[in-house]
Amino acid sequence: MNIVPIKQLNRAMVNQFFTNHWGSPQMVVSTGIYNCSELDGFAAVENGQRIIGLITFVIRGNECEIISLDSIMENRGVGSTLLHEAETWARQQRCTAVQLITTNDNLHALRFYQKRGYQIVNVFPNAVDKARRIKPSIPKTSPDGIPIRDELLLVKPLA
Repeated sequence: MNIVPIKQLNRAMVNQFFTNHWGSPQMVVSTGIYNCSELDGFAAVENGQRIIGLITFVIRGNECEIISLDSIMENRGVGSTLLHEAETWARQQRCTAVQLITTNDNLHALRFYQKRGYQIVNVFPNAVDKARRIKPSIPKTSPDGIPIRDELLLVKPLA
């Protein structure tokens, strides 16, 4: 596995990755509407050609916001490696914190981030309803039957 800046990859390949995993490259959260294939980030690439993970982020002032993190190989360190790379990059950009938003149903993400030092600092009730007005393809319930309605803000201070 090699970690490379997203901008070094073929844009069509990046678009296809997001379409396969999110339905489109568009991400709608309370902080904005993003085309993930146009954001800064890093990719985990296998055999020089296959994307096995991607992280995207934006910098606002002294904070880095992770917009997306995907790994197609669970429990192999892909997501952890990408997150570490983004945090290192954020420190180099003089960011004092990394933040992200996930939804109330995403128990896997909540477990993943909290184990890596992120803390839930805010809850935005019914924020996903607002996002659905822009991106109607956002499901109403998770595969486990949890209603998808709230956004949670997680933050990790950078030392």
